[in-house]
Amino acid sequence: MKSPIAKFIVVTLLLGMLSPAFAGPMRELLRERAAQRRAANAGPVSVPAGVQAETNIAYGPDPAQRLDVYRPEHAANAPVIFMVHGGGWARGDKEAGGVVTNKVAHWVPQGYVFVSVGYRLVPEVDPLVEADDVARALAFAQGKAAGWGADPSRFVLMGHSAGAHLVTLLSADPGIAARQGAKPWLGTVALDSAAYDVVEIMQARHFPLYDKAFGNNRDLWRDASPTLRLKGAPVPMLLVCSSRRADSCAQAEGFADKAKALGGRITVAPVDMRHGEINAQLGASGALTNQVDAFLRSIGLK
Repeated sequence: MKSPIAKFIVVTLLLGMLSPAFAGPMRELLRERAAQRRAANAGPVSVPAGVQAETNIAYGPDPAQRLDVYRPEHAANAPVIFMVHGGGWARGDKEAGGVVTNKVAHWVPQGYVFVSVGYRLVPEVDPLVEADDVARALAFAQGKAAGWGADPSRFVLMGHSAGAHLVTLLSADPGIAARQGAKPWLGTVALDSAAYDVVEIMQARHFPLYDKAFGNNRDLWRDASPTLRLKGAPVPMLLVCSSRRADSCAQAEGFADKAKALGGRITVAPVDMRHGEINAQLGASGALTNQVDAFLRSIGLK
């Protein structure tokens, strides 16, 4: 049995049989890992007719600091969806079909520019450095927007899983983005992050991916927690969470309660979908896409 995935499954099942209390969370982890693999491997990006694609644009010196741009042929003052992929802070791909295809097919024909962002990953860097990379990419994209037929003042941040954590961290503390030269944006869509309060996660039973990303550094736990970094009202935010996960909606509600107390306009949107499906299906016809469209209209975008 040479496959790491096969070994992981066998060990997990054995642990589950030995400890019934452990079996439920481990089964959930297995389901989420499978859903993430399906979403990440949903085929190559499919670009509809009339969409111009420019890929692997460097926003920094590291090979991982690259972004892709998808835009209408005759874009003019277009709004921008700035998308950050997930993958547990340690993997993932800006070019995955589940990250890009349905979103581009839905929003670019409506006149949006869609930017998909890559960034350095654990263990090369920690999640705070990843947030700096995302902020640096945002500043770069805002600076190049006019040349893409886009409006630098009409950006919306979007991220899934770890990417949702990173865009939420920037929204909770805009100083992270400002220090990299980024300007304000209109709103943020977080797609099923469960990592709003990392300290709370690390002090309870949690999935091993959090140990890989955050280790034993309690300062990192605190500094990487959007809920704890939040000191003032953030930009309007839509926090999508899977009602099938044990902690996703509870963590989102905790962040939303604090943001609302500070005067923020935050919507928590539970959906009956798996973690990976939320990402891959966004842009396809359905209630989730309708809800995100409604949020975009609410912040002044079409």
